Amino acid sequence: MATRKPATIIATAGMLFVCAVGAQALTMDFVTVGNPGNTGKLSGSGAGGYGPDRICGAVNYKYTIGTYEVTAGQYTEFLNAVAQTDTYGLYNTSMWSSSLGCKIQRIDSGGSYTYSVAADWANRPVNYVSWGDAARFINWLTNGQLTGPQGPATTEDGSYFLNGATTDVELLAVTREPNALYVIPTEDEWCKAAYHKNDGATGNYWDYPTATDTVPDNNLLNPDLGNNANFYISSGDFTIGSPYYRTQVGEFEESESPYGTFDQGGNVWEWNETAIDGTRGVRGGSFARVATNMHRASHFNDEPTNEYSDVGFRVATVPEPATIALLLIGSVLTALVHRRRLTRE
Repeated sequence: MATRKPATIIATAGMLFVCAVGAQALTMDFVTVGNPGNTGKLSGSGAGGYGPDRICGAVNYKYTIGTYEVTAGQYTEFLNAVAQTDTYGLYNTSMWSSSLGCKIQRIDSGGSYTYSVAADWANRPVNYVSWGDAARFINWLTNGQLTGPQGPATTEDGSYFLNGATTDVELLAVTREPNALYVIPTEDEWCKAAYHKNDGATGNYWDYPTATDTVPDNNLLNPDLGNNANFYISSGDFTIGSPYYRTQVGEFEESESPYGTFDQGGNVWEWNETAIDGTRGVRGGSFARVATNMHRASHFNDEPTNEYSDVGFRVATVPEPATIALLLIGSVLTALVHRRRLTRE
């Protein structure tokens, strides 16, 4: 059994660092989504979009959400921490073998796996991840990025009680725990960060997550001129073609949402926590989809076990990072006391 090491927590404005002592720190940037109590707006076919009609975007609390999509480099750190024996299939061989994979390679060293990512792919979004993979990554963050086998201390409990869930039925039964820290954003949390105008507790929304009602361009320019995203134009034009297809996260530096997130439109679809018609929601479109998929009124859904070349995820935190840091410090102190007691015994 691997040794459970206490976590080191450092909170700064806009960023939360959580790392297992003796391991490389995984760092993630977050932006604050304020204006609690805003009203939502209709999404779905009744609003001229796609999917079942639903009022989306109303959130009555302050939270944070990842500035960027989870990258292949960050997911590789996760795999190296918990997937030496990959009990719950967190690695998909298509990540390496497929021409559309994010180029994470797995090496079998006599029954123990190690993982690496190609340097020019590390800052592009991870793909071929299921909703269950995303939930296990979230639990690992909540548990302080401990190194060890996939179990309650690493991937199976934390923000979501998975307990070995691997089927669609089992994963659809999983809900956010009351003391959740990191989370997969609900559709409301995701939509507010992407489309709400950040103008108080209003019901005002942009149509696209680049803070505009105008259809974005798919131009990759240096410098970025604003209102650009990585998506497919029906004439057959990708933003970038083979071998990458996905841009590095945040590469459209002037095309952020009103709250400061990047790539909520295009690049890869992003899993949501919200259950829709017996599936889990996905939002935002991808490099392989046209602009209408990025529109505020369009939402989609899929079986939580499915893994595709153009689906990834983004992390949110509830409550805000400063509170999370205090809660994590408390949990670490409790763990240290428990370990000292075990040592004395």
